[in-house]
Amino acid sequence: MNLKNKVIVTVAPVCHVGKEVPAGSHNPLSPEDITRDVLACAKAGASQVHLHTRDLEGNPTFDLTVFQQTCDMIRRESDIIIQSSTGGLSSLSLEERCVCLNVPAVQVASLNMGSVNFAETVYVNTLPEIRYWKGRIDQAQAVPEMELFDLSHVETCTRLADEGVLQRPLHYNFCLGPGASSNLSATTKVIDCLLALTEEGSTWGLNHDTMPDLNFLITAVKMGANAIRVGFEDSFYYEKGENAVNNAELVERLVALLRENGYEPASVEEAKVMLGVRK
Repeated sequence: MNLKNKVIVTVAPVCHVGKEVPAGSHNPLSPEDITRDVLACAKAGASQVHLHTRDLEGNPTFDLTVFQQTCDMIRRESDIIIQSSTGGLSSLSLEERCVCLNVPAVQVASLNMGSVNFAETVYVNTLPEIRYWKGRIDQAQAVPEMELFDLSHVETCTRLADEGVLQRPLHYNFCLGPGASSNLSATTKVIDCLLALTEEGSTWGLNHDTMPDLNFLITAVKMGANAIRVGFEDSFYYEKGENAVNNAELVERLVALLRENGYEPASVEEAKVMLGVRK
């Protein structure tokens, strides 16, 4: 399998609670709407979906019936990789934050690698908690996607790998943003600092929160990223002041930019190999 110049495109289709939805953009909330969006994104070139579910008012719901139904509807039509979260609010219990791992369709799960300042609050992820969530991921036979919000989180990955909690080679996912939703801004200087600390032989991807366009994602690919993410959870915009109607439009435009620069979106089977998904 030739993986040269292949890039995993992940879509995170459901926007954060409280984020303003621009006029003309349709934020999917129901299982039917989310499924429709995800299937269109898969057709456009996405190989993985980072999945959250909401009630019809847009609030988080821990009712696994909704998540299970959404996964079932997606899986009937597509083999796209399904990624859940072990994130959520710091006020939730450890098990509430990883409840979606109880759904068998989950193949990958986000795993935050440390605490970080988010706007005026602190997003708490202690080492004992990380070890707990990694244990739950292993029980679910899923693969962790390590989310890094700070430079110190690279060292956390190394420490946990030395303990045997994480398996090498490591795949880091850098979560950058404007400063309010991440501790690190989205600049090439920040990526250079992160890469200087990563282990030789590792791979990395990028989320860019509140991005005004898709350009920095392409910059990351040129710097070596093999995974990038779009979707209404991160941003509605593909160009400055131009918002997408749906998530598939973001994927289509990102795939077009990848191809313009000599890259190809990884297929689902290629992405499984790149991420180590066996489930």
